[in-house]
Amino acid sequence: MEKQRQVTADEEPGYGIGAVSRRLGVPAPTLRTWNLRYGVGPSRRSPGGHRRYDTRDLWRLEEMNRLIRSGVSPSDAAREVLRIETVPPAAPEAGTEEISSPATERPGIPTAAMLARAAMMLDSRTVYDWIEESLVRHGVPWTWERLVVPVFETICERQAESGASVEIEHLFSDRLLAALIRLTTRPAQPVNTRPVLLACAEDEQHSLPIYALAATLTADHRVETRVLGARTPYPALADAMRRLGPAVVFVWSQLPATGDPAPLASLPALRPPSLVVAGGTGWWEGLPASVPHVTSFQDALTRVLSALA
Repeated sequence: MEKQRQVTADEEPGYGIGAVSRRLGVPAPTLRTWNLRYGVGPSRRSPGGHRRYDTRDLWRLEEMNRLIRSGVSPSDAAREVLRIETVPPAAPEAGTEEISSPATERPGIPTAAMLARAAMMLDSRTVYDWIEESLVRHGVPWTWERLVVPVFETICERQAESGASVEIEHLFSDRLLAALIRLTTRPAQPVNTRPVLLACAEDEQHSLPIYALAATLTADHRVETRVLGARTPYPALADAMRRLGPAVVFVWSQLPATGDPAPLASLPALRPPSLVVAGGTGWWEGLPASVPHVTSFQDALTRVLSALA
């Protein structure tokens, strides 16, 4: 009878530290430190008594390494990957040391501080991935209130202190806008026959709030929207109203310099009528009596939906 060959550590199921080190480009001593100091390491022991990384361990290490490269401290990165409850399901255990990247790898949800640090490092890929994942998992309102607003506050504080950081604001705004626009595609079966038209007041450049509102209406409520964007001249808005016959016209003013209410009174009176809603804190006193004013995200959403009911 042929003598049974002893299985070596390299042939046991799972991934050894050498293979993981080569895959991540992280030295083996660093991986051991992550395990000892933060508890991010191999979760199984092979029949031969060797510590082995399974596919879930590998995913956590991939994510931790990515967070650290984006500027997150190792301790914060470890806390993040350990608190994420949903990770890609474990694949059948491997018996070799060949490791390929997970095909469906998804980023985790950061804290606002982590997202702000990624923006300050001008890491556009990480910023976009985190925003998109948060939108998928939690929706627009949660992402806006828990991540977007705090990050903008952090950026504004830095601008006030140093007079710089405009590039950070622009990058973060650009990646956020790209993620929101993807959610505004016309629903397959919209609940409304007349669209909701959203635009910024003339000379108002802060358009992100109307894209966030449009994304919420579309993704969560199957409402068809049209977004005209920043600095919409009132004659152009009036032309769009005549062509589309919208049920609701939402006009955003964030800064007092753009909040003159007089042009709203001259918008065309359509049949059937359109409800004009003034959104934002920039509007002056003296809005037309027929134009409701909302300043919060939830109030804007409620007012638009009630007009469509």
